[in-house]
Amino acid sequence: MNLHHLFAGTGDRTVRYALSGAGGGFARTLLAQTPRIGRLAPAVLCDRDVERLRGMLVELGYPADRLAVCADAAEVARAAEQGHVALVADGALLPAAHWDILVEATGSPADGYAMAREALTGGRHVAMVSKEVDSVAGLHLADLARDNGVVYTTADGDQPANLIALVTWAELLGLDIVAIGKSSEYDLVFDPETGSVTQLDTTVPAPELAGLLGLGSDVRATLAARAAAVSALPTGATADYCEMAVVATGTGFRPDVERLHYPVARIAELADVYSLREDGGVLHRSGAVDVFSALRLPDEASFAGGVFVVVRTGDPVTWETLRGKGHVVSRDGRYAAVYLPYHLMGVETPVSLLSAVLHGRPSGGTDPQAHAVLAGRAERDLPAGTVLDMGGHHHDVTGVQAVLLRDEDAPADTAPLYLAAHATLGRDVPAGALITLGDLADPDADLLHAWTSGRGSRATGTTDAPHASR
Repeated sequence: MNLHHLFAGTGDRTVRYALSGAGGGFARTLLAQTPRIGRLAPAVLCDRDVERLRGMLVELGYPADRLAVCADAAEVARAAEQGHVALVADGALLPAAHWDILVEATGSPADGYAMAREALTGGRHVAMVSKEVDSVAGLHLADLARDNGVVYTTADGDQPANLIALVTWAELLGLDIVAIGKSSEYDLVFDPETGSVTQLDTTVPAPELAGLLGLGSDVRATLAARAAAVSALPTGATADYCEMAVVATGTGFRPDVERLHYPVARIAELADVYSLREDGGVLHRSGAVDVFSALRLPDEASFAGGVFVVVRTGDPVTWETLRGKGHVVSRDGRYAAVYLPYHLMGVETPVSLLSAVLHGRPSGGTDPQAHAVLAGRAERDLPAGTVLDMGGHHHDVTGVQAVLLRDEDAPADTAPLYLAAHATLGRDVPAGALITLGDLADPDADLLHAWTSGRGSRATGTTDAPHASR
């Protein structure tokens, strides 16, 4: 969809947005892109460090005299009337300005939920960037949006929206999808000259990889050997599990195993890796959502946290033709991978904002259901009184391993990970046990209500068919 189609039939209306977590990395990419789109504008921006936010906006080229730091609702309203961008530290001040859609990017489960709920019940749209919020309250927020005649959507540029859109496209074409997923955030870059592998800013020796750059005849054995070779590097970011929980809700594709497979794979191998076990791949069943660690050489292009679908090929002549054009087809010709090797964060998000406001359309899926649970298992014995702190770049929960459970495999009292975050344990939890609602002494009451209400209204049962409820 191009800008002409987005603006067709909408007059000269400018879409105005509120943005929470406005000082963060995702927010910066959106704020940097906004001036390039003539009919999109920020109205009110919320961040705890308002002065740092103001400095970032000036750095991005926003006129300093049109940035108004506001301490109360009257100041916010006055700034909006004057055509200035209101900057606030308190999310409760967001409704004081006129705007069409909230971009929620705090990453805070409780705060983000409160701001999204306020927007939806006030008749304003919401683009949800905070996957932590969506994994707990997404179903309930979708209900609120429906009840109030507005749109609740994932945000283009983030992997969940991009992957849901790719799945929707593939289904529209009638492709027989076996697996969907994304690459982990940081590639594994192997340097044959040094025999080392680098992930972001960490380099470790991994000379064994030199003999493992091809899959060989036994795919699973090669993947196991690669995993052993890079075992000094972390695998399985909490953020990945959270994003795949959002995708499961939006598509019906669910985890094949609760820790996900995380194969160390090259892009050209995806169709072989994500085939069924009887065909040599890793999958126990079709309809899987997963994450892989992209292995590449220093001079090869990155997958860039992009997204993929793996499909059964059907007509062999068609797909051999496509193989000849460079598409990724399995060695036996039964599977193919289609992928988008990018996610551009807020650079793409304007598409979601304009689509929601001008056309009433969410990005990707339109009927979320309870297909999977982002949960947590205790990594060690956790005594009563332990506070489950959340922190770090990937919003890990201290002492807890993120897992993604198929809905029918999750006990009814399983606590979603980001409801457990910041809560205090009311009883001992042994190592390896799932954190349950009964383990939490003080869960956030609003988030708990959102969790139980959303699942109660939209549970789907135990079907294995993706999008079965659509």
